Amino acid sequence: MKPNIALKRIYESVEDDGFRVLVERLWPRGISKENAHVDYWARDIAPSAELRHWYSHDPDKWVEFRERYKEELRLNAKLAEFRDIVFSHPMVTFLFASRETEKNSASVLREFILQDM
Repeated sequence: MKPNIALKRIYESVEDDGFRVLVERLWPRGISKENAHVDYWARDIAPSAELRHWYSHDPDKWVEFRERYKEELRLNAKLAEFRDIVFSHPMVTFLFASRETEKNSASVLREFILQDM
């Protein structure tokens, strides 16, 4: 059974988020680990440093960023383990730091992880 995966900025208050997964390579600025209430940090699933720097939140690069990140996910040796962890919980929240709440790597990851593999 596929989990319900929500997306949320890590800076938002904790509610009924279920299993909270930080999907960033770097720890977000300005939030302590105690206040973040992260159950699992999936830093190895986040976009590579090279891809993040190339993208630099440029809206004109969004479509290509999505494709490049999906390719990284396809080749990621940790993906199966990550998917097993996520699918072992009925409710999961992917936490991200970006101010962009729709066009961000967490949304690409959710789409990718929920597709039939």
